[in-house]
Amino acid sequence: MHLDRVLTLLKTVSVAGRPISVAEVQQATGLPRPTCYRLLQTMTEHGLLDDRQNNSRYVLGDSLIRIVLQGTSDIDVRQAAAPIMKEAATEFGEAVFLSRFRNDKVEIIHVEIPADPKRSYYHPGLGNRPIHACSCSKVIAAFAEQEFQEQILNGPMRAYTEHTKVTEEALRQEFADIVARGYGECVEEIEVGISSVAAPVQIPHIGAIFSVGATGSVRRFSESYRQKIGGELIDLSGKIATTIQLSNRNREGLLQKG
Repeated sequence: MHLDRVLTLLKTVSVAGRPISVAEVQQATGLPRPTCYRLLQTMTEHGLLDDRQNNSRYVLGDSLIRIVLQGTSDIDVRQAAAPIMKEAATEFGEAVFLSRFRNDKVEIIHVEIPADPKRSYYHPGLGNRPIHACSCSKVIAAFAEQEFQEQILNGPMRAYTEHTKVTEEALRQEFADIVARGYGECVEEIEVGISSVAAPVQIPHIGAIFSVGATGSVRRFSESYRQKIGGELIDLSGKIATTIQLSNRNREGLLQKG
């Protein structure tokens, strides 16, 4: 494939903002119809484009969208999610954190704390988290592809406390439980006395490459409270997913105008 033609086709499909037919692409690009059709087919095979309705109408492909979203800088993601997270931290009275899956690792990239200076809270810190033990990483793993799950289950699993799950059987069961209820938990699995809850930030056609969670003492994070905040985090994750997508589309629009 000629790179200039590929870029022209991608821009044409992206600007359309809707499924676009071969005839429309050919008319917009001026490419010969056989060439245009062949390139569209090849790009679809590689995931750059997608014919989701099997009617020869094309949109940007999942592989391309995944690459773009994974390439979005932490700064852009934080700017998009921070206002929503700040409001949630104040409402919950707990630290709220955003995590990201990248290079087979999950790391916390942003934390918002309660606005009330008199409110005590537990700051989870930033950086990589153990995939088998932290709520933010377990929830991403639970909704990930089977290959990634197997990589976790076959890898080393350190016991940080007596509560850490370190067997394949226990982790498989937990992944199933997370998918069933929609959120993950960490109850003293990394540090005694500390608990957290996290929900996956699901991007349509892409999956959960982010998660949002809240953390605090086990005294406050009782079973009933974890269930309550888990439901609230699921709602929050939907808002963050929408915000990240809109932010990404706005950047794409600016690039197209440029």
